Amino acid sequence: MYAIFENGSKQYRASVGDVVKLEKLDAQVGATVTFPVVMCAEEGSIKVGAEVADMKVCAQVVCQGKDKKIIVFKYKAKKNERKKQGHRQPFTTVKITSIGGEVAEEKPAAKKAPAKKTASAAKKTTAAGEKKPATARAKKAPAQETAKAE
Repeated sequence: MYAIFENGSKQYRASVGDVVKLEKLDAQVGATVTFPVVMCAEEGSIKVGAEVADMKVCAQVVCQGKDKKIIVFKYKAKKNERKKQGHRQPFTTVKITSIGGEVAEEKPAAKKAPAKKTASAAKKTTAAGEKKPATARAKKAPAQETAKAE
């Protein structure tokens, strides 16, 4: 299921769970915002107009930021007019949580504990006098040298 919603005279296509970059909104990070739905498509059926009049797209504000700088250079030949200007467009990134009545189910983040090697275990392996295995690069180097010599 996806919906096309409107914000700031622009339309965006989104599904539940999508992260969308919009024009700057006056909302704090973590706040919930809603947008009116223009069109909704679900399993081959499309709803438009009066069918989606009461539907809303709910989203959570992820971050506020600015785009890369764009250089605006105005120049008029033979008039000695030059104007260099920079611009960074502000934006708001939102994550779509629900469309109409559909609510996003958040999956719990699986935390993997990194395998930590203790200092004593590291000393034991080096103290045993084990040689490190030769890398593939080291094995190929002598073969290439003999081929070049011939």
